[in-house]
Amino acid sequence: MSDALSVIPTSVLRNLADKLYEKRKNAALEIENIVKQLVQTAEHEKILTVINVLVTEFTYSPHANHRKGGLIGLAAATVALASDAAQHLELIVPPVLNSFLDQDSRVRYYACEALYNIAKVVRGDFIVYFNQIFDALCKLSADSDATVQSATHLLDRLVKDIVTESDQFSIEEFIPLLRERMHILSPYVRQFLVGWITVLDSVPDIDMLGFLPDFLDGLFNMLSDSSHEIRQQADSALSEFLQEIKSSPNVDYGRMAEILVQRASSSDEFTRLTAITWINEFVKLAGDQLVPHYAYILGAILPCISDKEEKIRVVARETNEELRAINADPAEGFDIEAVLSIAMRQLTSEWEATRLEALHWLATLLARHRSEVITYLDDIFDSLLKALSDPSDEVVLLVLKVHAGIAKDVQHFRHLIAFLIHSFHSDHMLLEKRGALIVRRLCVLLGAERVYREFSTNLESENDLEFASIMIQALNLILLTSSELANLRELLKQSLNNPSGKDLFLSLYSSWCHSPMAIISLCLLAQLDKLIRLLETPVFTYLRLQLLYPDKYPWLITVLYGLLLLLPQQSVAFKMLKTRLKSMRSHDIMADQVACTSSGSPHSRIVQITDGGNYNMGGMHDSIDFVSKLQQFQRMQYLHRKHSESQQSLHSSSAANSSQIPISEERQRSNPAPERVARSLSRSSGHSPG
Repeated sequence: MSDALSVIPTSVLRNLADKLYEKRKNAALEIENIVKQLVQTAEHEKILTVINVLVTEFTYSPHANHRKGGLIGLAAATVALASDAAQHLELIVPPVLNSFLDQDSRVRYYACEALYNIAKVVRGDFIVYFNQIFDALCKLSADSDATVQSATHLLDRLVKDIVTESDQFSIEEFIPLLRERMHILSPYVRQFLVGWITVLDSVPDIDMLGFLPDFLDGLFNMLSDSSHEIRQQADSALSEFLQEIKSSPNVDYGRMAEILVQRASSSDEFTRLTAITWINEFVKLAGDQLVPHYAYILGAILPCISDKEEKIRVVARETNEELRAINADPAEGFDIEAVLSIAMRQLTSEWEATRLEALHWLATLLARHRSEVITYLDDIFDSLLKALSDPSDEVVLLVLKVHAGIAKDVQHFRHLIAFLIHSFHSDHMLLEKRGALIVRRLCVLLGAERVYREFSTNLESENDLEFASIMIQALNLILLTSSELANLRELLKQSLNNPSGKDLFLSLYSSWCHSPMAIISLCLLAQLDKLIRLLETPVFTYLRLQLLYPDKYPWLITVLYGLLLLLPQQSVAFKMLKTRLKSMRSHDIMADQVACTSSGSPHSRIVQITDGGNYNMGGMHDSIDFVSKLQQFQRMQYLHRKHSESQQSLHSSSAANSSQIPISEERQRSNPAPERVARSLSRSSGHSPG
């Protein structure tokens, strides 16, 4: 201090610490004059003495007025040093920056004022302290004192001017600090940061775009700020960067894509829209460069396809189509397993549109990379089977398309049919609600004959006889009524004179033995009414036409009259069939046609009519062993009767020993009666021309 007194008068030092601003200001002017003289006489040691006194005795003093005076004094000394100030900045700047954190708001204000004056003198020479200055300004931008905020803004503008004209600014050293500060939530700090990003991006020599991945997430985070002004500023900055990306040859799409994927799931609509828009542009601009990131991008797009905001849905759908149109190769980094996993995960989405697009991706992967997808079949097959219970018919149809793509190979085809039967067995509601749709669609995709042969082969040896009967009745009703199986019906009609028809008939016969209704197409006892109604549908047009030729088809007339005798006279079916028969020729003409049937058993009369009508059964008649087929049917029905008796016995035993719900009633609840399943399948399959 004694050295300082030899340079600075005691009165000046006393006034520099005075509580009155005017005295401190005048003392600072005195110090400025003293330093100017020392500069002129090149007394560098004394200059250092002045600076050290101002720092140690004033800026770090416990008294606020001393600290204020010290800051004004350092600014005055810097002004006096002029061009020589740069070599003393390491002593001058640190105590000023330290004062930015002072508890006294007036000290913080004077620190801003001091650094402003110092910066005006040294300009670009203080760039070496830029990070420390930026960090201090960042904190002061959210200062609770309005005058400090005002002083900070003035200093901030000056620093921006200096940085934009400097060729010593290091963006590489600055970016880590910027990245760290981008996640501060204060609206004042956010405005400060966006302002700096915009200014630096406007400088041609500063490549902010190259470092965009470092602060992109922070900008997106600001899009959901409660302040409309901040949202606008962040959106404006992002829009400017997106335009630069479109015209730049070197862009790190991969790192930014990872950020965008995260932001696409934001709870804020504007953030989601902006993120999905960026992803859309990225896919258009550099789809090939994003191949290793397809799975993550797809994981962001699929949920957005069902977004509640229409703009987001539109952009997401467009992006999805663009992405799927790119035929990526595993050699380029395309991760089939990851994409497959994303698609399967979205298959359980609550939104139908997302589930549909996930299935389109599965179908696309199968079409382009079948062998690779098949290797993951064990991981996806169960989920695809569960998807057959989806409430949406459109989803189920797409699931079946995927299944058909998998089932092109014999092994996988058999696997599919076996699993379908297992699923129908374990979930009777699936059979009741979706059975007809599933079977009909598979017949279109994989061939009706192939599908029915495989079903028959599996059901022939089914141990659960009750389920086998239900399943065969369902398949039979679909066979009779679905337009998709018209060709199969035509082939079966030729089973007596066509080798292919005969082979198909024999392949179905064994399993069809599980149900009498299926063997004769409809069960006369349980579903006679349904049979009569079916006779009036377009499927049996050919049968009604045969009634015009009683001489050629006398057995048909006999059968119809026999059915009429079995029907209750008050039933609708009785009236329908009676009306149909009345439209034929008169009874007398019919009597002439069947005169030869006046004696013998019903069987012998039918044979005589056939012979009398000269009806030609075709060359295949003798090749089908009907006697053995009848015996096969009888054996199967014997097994069904024994099964039924054992179930009744079990029910009786349980009812006698327990007051709980009877087993038969439980089975009825869990396993719907064949009649109810048939009714449901009839409604879902519809009656179409055969």
